[in-house]
Amino acid sequence: MQQTFALKATNTFKSDELVIGLAVGGSWLSNEIDEYSDLDLILVTKEKVSTNLAKMLAYANRLGDLISAFTGEHVGEPRVLICLFDNPLLHVDIKFLTLDEFGQRVENPMPLLDRDGQLQQIIDQTKAQFPYPDYQWIEDRFWTWMHYALLKIGRGEYLEALDFFGFLRMVVFGPLLHIKNKNLPRGVRKVETQLNTEDFNLLTSTIANYGKTSLIVSLENSIGLYKQLRIDLFGSDIKQNEKAEAAVMQYLATIKRST
Repeated sequence: MQQTFALKATNTFKSDELVIGLAVGGSWLSNEIDEYSDLDLILVTKEKVSTNLAKMLAYANRLGDLISAFTGEHVGEPRVLICLFDNPLLHVDIKFLTLDEFGQRVENPMPLLDRDGQLQQIIDQTKAQFPYPDYQWIEDRFWTWMHYALLKIGRGEYLEALDFFGFLRMVVFGPLLHIKNKNLPRGVRKVETQLNTEDFNLLTSTIANYGKTSLIVSLENSIGLYKQLRIDLFGSDIKQNEKAEAAVMQYLATIKRST
């Protein structure tokens, strides 16, 4: 149904002189589309559309039975209109770009509609760059994050601590384990199939049950995993905050004694 929708979108925009091109990305590029996949479209127009929600919605409404749509500020990309279409029920993300903006990308999308080959020319002449985590940025924050989690555990705010471990998996452990396994650092996406068994088990060991003892075990597993990933991935140029690490480990011992 994703292919049928993309074909309809291509035919819809062919006659629109303000549309320079339409491209598709995501799982389409790796032939991994299944019944659970969304569809990632990039609509390139002569005039800037992404600052006008009414115009974004007007384009989306031309593609089918649009039953919900909102922009993607929550994922840091307000130029994306996140859409839910019905008949069939399908999640479609439409990124609205100008030709100048098209060159800055994390992957090489496949053009479906390309007037005068303008999209392909940009793809051929520029390089896609997927953002990689900054190891020093992580190290500068990790031990303060651990102290924060311990504060929540010590106070009995267990749900807050559980949510925070999810943040760590998304921002730290998932990306770093993906890099270790020669994948793009896409958070925790597809870790079930793209990490080796040992690394996947280490990641799941950071998942806690509701309760102080389980949360402390997960925190200790998180620290152990992070320290091993530092050895596996970080270079000698990454300055470790040994003073903060020692202080937090001491505080961990204090929290454990209070259980």
